[in-house]
Amino acid sequence: MKISTRAAVALVCCTVISLAVSWRPVPPIARPAKAASALMNGRYLFVAAPGIRDYLGYGGHGLMVFDIDHGHKFVKRIALNGLHPKNGLPSNVKGIGVSLPLHSVYVTTLEALQRIDIVTGKLIWEKPIPGGCDRLSVSPDGKTMYLPSLESHYWNVIDCENGNIIKRLDGFNASHNTIYALSGKHAYPADIKNTIVKIADTKTNEVTARVGPFINFVRPFTINRKETRIFVNCNDLLGFEVGDITTGKKVAHKEVEGWTTGPVRRHSCPSHGIGLTPDEKEIWLCDGFNMRMHIFSAVEPYQQLTTIPLQDMPGWITFTIDGKYAYPSSGEVIDVKTRKIVTILKDENYNNVASEKVLEIDFKDGKPVRAGDQFGVGRAM
Repeated sequence: MKISTRAAVALVCCTVISLAVSWRPVPPIARPAKAASALMNGRYLFVAAPGIRDYLGYGGHGLMVFDIDHGHKFVKRIALNGLHPKNGLPSNVKGIGVSLPLHSVYVTTLEALQRIDIVTGKLIWEKPIPGGCDRLSVSPDGKTMYLPSLESHYWNVIDCENGNIIKRLDGFNASHNTIYALSGKHAYPADIKNTIVKIADTKTNEVTARVGPFINFVRPFTINRKETRIFVNCNDLLGFEVGDITTGKKVAHKEVEGWTTGPVRRHSCPSHGIGLTPDEKEIWLCDGFNMRMHIFSAVEPYQQLTTIPLQDMPGWITFTIDGKYAYPSSGEVIDVKTRKIVTILKDENYNNVASEKVLEIDFKDGKPVRAGDQFGVGRAM
C-alpha cells in the first residue's frame, strides 16, 4: 500500500510526539550517604576552624581530622556549632581541649563552650558563657577546666561533664591564655595586660604564687613538665624571656639575632607563639614579621640554632606527643629532627588549612586513649 508524502510526514510527526510525551527521565539510583570515617587505631591531628580570627579562608568551619601516621591525610570534618548570635556566621575558635575519660573534645568560641563526642562526632551540648570565652585548658584527669572570660577580669572553673561553673577566680586584668600543668596540681592563668603570670592551686582553685615581672605584658607562654621554668612571649619583643617558677623571678632575656622586626598582621606582637619540644631540648619561637620559626636550645644560654621560613604568619606552635612533628599555625607540618617541611595541611577540597587551635588525639580500638595539648608544653620526665 502506498502512503502519500503528506501522510508519511504526519505519521512520523505523530510518532515523535508520542515518544516525547511518553518518555520520562529515569531517576538516578539512590545511594546511601557516606558514613563519617571512624577513628580506630592511630594518631590523629584535630584542627578547629576558623582558628585564625573568624577567617574562613583557612579551612572553613568545623573540626578537621588528619591521619598523622599516613602523611597527615585528611580523614573527616566534624560539624561545629559556635555561631555569632547576631549574624549566624561562624565565630572565632578561641581554644581546644580534651577529656579522655569523657571521650570529649571541647571547643570555645567568643561566646560559647561546646562539648563534642570524640568517637561519634556528635555535639553533646553547647553553653553560652557569660562574659565570653578564650583559650581553655582541661585538667589531666579530664574532670575540670580553667576557662578564661573574654579578656575580662576572671577565670571560670568548669565541670567538664555538664559545663557548670564551679568557681570564679577574680583579680585579673585581661583573661586570656591558660595552661593546666601535666601534674594536675597547678593551673597557669595569664592575662594579656599584666607583666606577671599567676599560678593557681587546683585543689583550692586559689592563686597561690606568681612569676615575673617580665619586660612587658605576657602573651603566649609554655612551661616544662617539672614546673621549674616558664618561657614567655612579651609585647614588642622578638624573642622570649624565662622565669624560675620555684623562686618567682625572671632569669633570662633572649632576643632573636640577625632579624629585624616591624608591624605584624595579627596579635600586635612580633613573637606570638612559643613551645618546648616534648623532650625539652629546644624552644621553637614564632616570628610574625619575618614569617619564620626560630629554634633555640632550651638550655642556658639558649643558643639560637636555626630558622625555618613559613608560608604565612605564624601565631602559634605545638607538637605531636612524641615530638616528631611540629605544627605552626601557618599550616605546615615540620619534621622536628630534620627541620624539613614534610607537607601542608589540606582539607577535603585540597585547600590549605591553618589554625592556632590544634592538638593530637590517639585512638585504640575506636576509643581515645591519649591526648596532646594545644600548647607546646614540656613532657620530659
